[in-house]
Amino acid sequence: MLPAMITVDPEANSRKHAGLGAEFDLPALRPFLHRARRAIPVDGNVSVLLTTDAEIKRLNQIFRGIRKTTDVLSFPALAVPTQKPTSRPQANPRVRVPAVAGDLAISLDTAARQATQFGHPLLVELKILMLHGLLHLAGYDHETDAGEMATREEQLRHRFRLPSALIARSLNGKSLPRAIAPGKIAPRKKTAGKRTGRP
Repeated sequence: MLPAMITVDPEANSRKHAGLGAEFDLPALRPFLHRARRAIPVDGNVSVLLTTDAEIKRLNQIFRGIRKTTDVLSFPALAVPTQKPTSRPQANPRVRVPAVAGDLAISLDTAARQATQFGHPLLVELKILMLHGLLHLAGYDHETDAGEMATREEQLRHRFRLPSALIARSLNGKSLPRAIAPGKIAPRKKTAGKRTGRP
């Protein structure tokens, strides 16, 4: 299994910041991240940054041109063109550069507010946001598809026993798009280099 890393921004790491308290259980997120990556699947290393509203707003402005906070941003790795083989042998053929799927940035501030709003623990909200971000890293895009990402997210919500799916929540009572028959897996659409997140 390729490694996944979860990093907490020092500013967000303060227990006082965002009122995280004892709800915040970082070690419990790592196994979920590994299970979710196998279920989606995402090819390559994934790094997750748990940060503040201020930092996520800054990242949203830089990479998406949207000057406001959001809950999760996904940064798929850019596709690297294949190099032509050379006649010279490599200096060390055992050294391999690991594949990188991309990065996620999640606002702990927003996650804490949303957890309170929807009546579940912060840990559950972070899992919902990670799942959504991983689907973006796998090439799904709910802003341009015909409901494939919403359908896949709903399937995974059931699989991981999560109380809600991010896209379904944002529909505010509207019916979930049924692009695919229940039980079917949506095709993956690659969007290399696209920066996406919920506005």
